[in-house]
Amino acid sequence: MTTDPQTEHIGAEALKRAFREHPTGVALITAQTPEGPVGLTASSVASVGIDPAALSFSVTRATGSAGGILGAETYLVHLLDARHAEIAAAFAVSGSERFTPEQGWSMLPTGEPHLPHTRVALRCRTLHSLGVGASVIVVAEVLDAVFGEPADPMVYLDRAFRTLAPVV
Repeated sequence: MTTDPQTEHIGAEALKRAFREHPTGVALITAQTPEGPVGLTASSVASVGIDPAALSFSVTRATGSAGGILGAETYLVHLLDARHAEIAAAFAVSGSERFTPEQGWSMLPTGEPHLPHTRVALRCRTLHSLGVGASVIVVAEVLDAVFGEPADPMVYLDRAFRTLAPVV
């Protein structure tokens, strides 16, 4: 049986398939909580506007690391590059090794866990959040930024971290 590429698909599976084939940037969001540092890998970070400087992201649930970030006064959104594929993978899986000395973590004077040597870490605070089913969409004000050295970008595509190659 062949599938007509024009066949209309609907629902969650169609959305998953559509975005599996759509590359996105990779970010690592970290916060300090009373229980210690928390963090997660996100592929949903997007610029929202410049007045105020704002970005958005979504998390799947409001528990665990996501709950810690949602409850934090401020957090860092690290925009990752190809040097950080292993760390992105570690923070994408619940229960994996996080915030280890080998990963090279430090703390900003404001208290957030910071991964040095990323292109940029944006220090943010939540302006708005909206529950959508089991997910939460966050609009965050960018308070300041810590810039590092530029490096080759990394994207998430078809369940894998990849680099970009020029097309021309």
